Amino acid sequence: MKKFLLALLLAAGTANAEDVLHLYNWNNYITPETVKNFEASCKCRVVQDYYGAMEEMLAKLSAGAKGYDVVVPTGFAVQPLVKQGLVQPLDKSKLPNIKNLNPSFMNSAFDKGNQYSVPYAFTTTLVGYNDKKIKELGIDPSSWAIIFDPAVLAKIKGKVTVLDDSREVFAAALMYNGFSANSTKPEELKKAQETILKAKPFWAAFNGQSYIKELTLGNIWVAHGYSNDMFQANTDAKAAKRPFGIAYSLQKEGNTLSLDNMMVLKSAPRPDLAAKFINFMLDGKNSAQLTNAIGSGNPNAASQAFVKPEVKAISAVFPSADNMKKLQQLNALEGKALRDLGRMWTQVKTAK
Repeated sequence: MKKFLLALLLAAGTANAEDVLHLYNWNNYITPETVKNFEASCKCRVVQDYYGAMEEMLAKLSAGAKGYDVVVPTGFAVQPLVKQGLVQPLDKSKLPNIKNLNPSFMNSAFDKGNQYSVPYAFTTTLVGYNDKKIKELGIDPSSWAIIFDPAVLAKIKGKVTVLDDSREVFAAALMYNGFSANSTKPEELKKAQETILKAKPFWAAFNGQSYIKELTLGNIWVAHGYSNDMFQANTDAKAAKRPFGIAYSLQKEGNTLSLDNMMVLKSAPRPDLAAKFINFMLDGKNSAQLTNAIGSGNPNAASQAFVKPEVKAISAVFPSADNMKKLQQLNALEGKALRDLGRMWTQVKTAK
C-alpha cells in the first residue's frame, strides 16, 4: 500500500512538473499580477527568462537554445525566426480572443496573415527629458535637434545619453535629415553618420540600461529611449518627490515604433499551454494590465475599456492618427546592408 501511495505521489509530482509554461521575454514586460492570474486559470506555473536586446534573443535561439514555449520578439525579428524554422504556425482555432486585436496592427509586412505571430504591445522610440531644465533653457524637445544639433547640445553638454543601439541611433539621425528610418542608401547613411559624429562629443554616453535611473536622479537631462521607460522614469521621479518631472514626446520628423509579438517556438515543450497563454494575453483586461503598469502602447482594441484615463491621454503611449502616420517600424537587415551598418557603427563608437 505504501509503495502504491508513493507511486501516486511521484506520478503527481511528474505531472505537476510538466505543467510549466516557459516564457522568453523582455524584462518587466508582464505584470506579476497577470502571471499569477494565468497560473490560476491554467493550473500551471510560469517560468520566465529574459533578454535585453533582440540580437541577444536571436543569437541564443539560433545557437540552438531549447526549452522555451513562447517568445516575444519585436517586428523585425519575426522574419528571421520564421526563416530559420524556429517557430511554428499558430492554431487560431485555439485563439478566440484574436478578434480583440486592432486590425491596423495585424497583417504586417513581417508576417502576412499573422500565420506565426500576434501583437502583444508596442513602444515608441523618442526623447525623454527633465521638464524643468529643458524649459529653463528654452529648448524645443519636439525635434531630434535636441540630440543632434551642436548649437542646441552646447546648452546641455554632458547631460544627454542615446541608446547603445545602432539601428535606433541611425534611424533617428536618418529621420532628422528627412530620410526614411529604414534607408540603406549609402549617401543617406553617410549623412546620418556625419550627424551622429558631430553630436557625439556633446553626449555623456551610449546608454540602453540605466538611463531611467539617471533621468530620475537628475544626472542627465535628456535621453534617447523608449516610451515605456520614460513612463517609468516619470513615475519614479514622482515617487521620489523630485522637484522636476520626466516629460517625453514624439518628434516632428518622425519616430520608430516597436511592435512586440507573441510566437510559439517549434521546439516548445508545451504548445498547448503556449496557446492558452497567448489567448489569455489577448483578453482586453489582461492586456490592459501591462499598459497601466508600464505605459506600453496597446494594439488590443478590447483593452481600451480597462486602460486608465491618465495613461490613455499620453500621446506617446497612444499616438494620434496623424502621429501614427509618421511612425516607422524598423525592417530586418541582412547581408551587405547589415555589414555596412555594423562597420559604420564601429566607426561611430571608436571615434574620439
